[in-house]
Amino acid sequence: MDHQQGPQGLNRRTALALGGGFALVGAAGAAQAQAKTFNWTLARPESVGMSTAGLAEIDRAMAALIAKKDLTGAVTAVARRGKLVHYKAHGVSDIETGAPMPRDAIFRMMSSTKPTIGVAVLMMMEAGKLSIDDKVGRFIPEFRDTKVAVGPAGFERALRDPAARAAIAAQVKIEPARRDITIKDLMTHTSGLSSGGAGALVSTVRRRPDDTLATYIPRLGAVPLDFQPGSQWRYSASDGIDVLARIVEITSGQPMDVFAAERIFQPLDMRDTYFNVPASKRSRILTLYGNEDGEWRPRRAAFGYQPIPYFSGAGGLMSTAHDYIQFEQMLLGKGQLNGKRLLKPETVTLMSTNHVGDLYGGTGGTTKGTGFGLTVRVLQDPQAAKSGRSAGAFGWAGAYGTTSWTDPKEELTAAIMVQQPGTTALSDFEFAIRKAIVA
Repeated sequence: MDHQQGPQGLNRRTALALGGGFALVGAAGAAQAQAKTFNWTLARPESVGMSTAGLAEIDRAMAALIAKKDLTGAVTAVARRGKLVHYKAHGVSDIETGAPMPRDAIFRMMSSTKPTIGVAVLMMMEAGKLSIDDKVGRFIPEFRDTKVAVGPAGFERALRDPAARAAIAAQVKIEPARRDITIKDLMTHTSGLSSGGAGALVSTVRRRPDDTLATYIPRLGAVPLDFQPGSQWRYSASDGIDVLARIVEITSGQPMDVFAAERIFQPLDMRDTYFNVPASKRSRILTLYGNEDGEWRPRRAAFGYQPIPYFSGAGGLMSTAHDYIQFEQMLLGKGQLNGKRLLKPETVTLMSTNHVGDLYGGTGGTTKGTGFGLTVRVLQDPQAAKSGRSAGAFGWAGAYGTTSWTDPKEELTAAIMVQQPGTTALSDFEFAIRKAIVA
C-alpha cells in the first residue's frame, strides 16, 4: 500500500519514481553538469566574483583566535561556482611539538556525521526501500506501540542534579504515544527519542562497549519518548540518527561503514572519511585540546582511539576539510559531483526544505530565522539568524566545532574544521566569506 504524501514528504510511488523517472530532467543539463568538474586546483577568487583581499580576512580571523588561545588551529576551505578559491591550514596540530596544522588533518566530526546518514536514508528512499513517512516499527519491530514519559513540573532540574533524580523519576508518568515515530521524525529531531527529556529519568537502556547498531538499536524501542511524536523539536544527539543508520543497514543489506564507504565516500572521493581510521592514517587524527587557565591541555575525546564495532551515524565519523567540501559540492550539484550521482535533484530539494514549521527557529535554544530539513538546518532569514550565509543555505555542525554548508543562492560551499567548541571561529569565517563576495 502506498503511503499518503504529507505536505512536505514523498510517498512511496514518488520515491520509486525518483529511482528512474526523471530522465527528462534534461539530457543537455546532465551533459553540462558532467562536463563541469570540480577539482582542487586553486582559482583566482576574482574569477568567480570573490575578492582575494576579502578572503584574506579568514586568515586574519583565525590568527587572532589562535593568538587569544581560543583555537589551537583550523583548516578552512571555500568553493564558488565550481572552483576552489580558498584552502588554508592555520595554527598547529600538536601543542607539545608545535607542528603546523596540515591541510589533510583528520578531525573528529561528531554531529557533522549526521547529514551523511541523511543522504544514505534518502538513497534508500530513491531505491524504493523505504518512505520517509514509514513508521520505524516497520523495520525494527521493537519500536511499535511506543510510550511517552511525562515529567512533573520542574523535572528538568533532575537531569542536572543527581541528588534529585530518584525522587523526581518516581513522579514520571508513562502514557501511550498517539502514534509511532517515523523516519521523518528521526530525520527532523521531532521524534522525542533520547532528546534530554523525562524519558532519560526512567530509561535503563545503556550502550555497551561491544554493542553494534544491530544489538543496541532494538533496545531503544523500550525507551519512553520525551514528548508526543511531531509535537516538538528537540535534538536527539545520538540515538535518533543511530536508529536511521540501522535502518540503512537493514534496507541495504550492508553494515553502515561498508555502505557509507562504497555508496557515498568512494564515489565522492572522500578519501579520508571513516568510522574507523586505518592504522596508516591514524597519526593524522588531531589531539583534542581544552584551554585550562590559559594553557592547552589534552582532553579525552568521544571517538578515535581504537577500532570500534559501533558505527555511530550521529557522531562517529572522522574526516577532513577536503572530504566535506566534496560532500557539500555534491549537494550543491543537486546530488551529483564529477559525473557521480548519489541523489536526484528533487531529493536534495526535499532534504534542504524546512519540514518542521516554526518548531525550530528560535525555540529551545535554536537560532531565530532558521528551520530544519532532513538532518540539516535550513537558513530562512539571514538577518534574524545573524548569519553570513544566504537564505536557503543548509548544513550542520559537530560538537567540537566542525561545520560545513551549501549555499545554493551564492553557488558556494564552505567548511571550517576546528576541534574547540564555543569560539567565534564559525561566525568570523561566515562573515569573511560574505564580505569577500563582490559579484
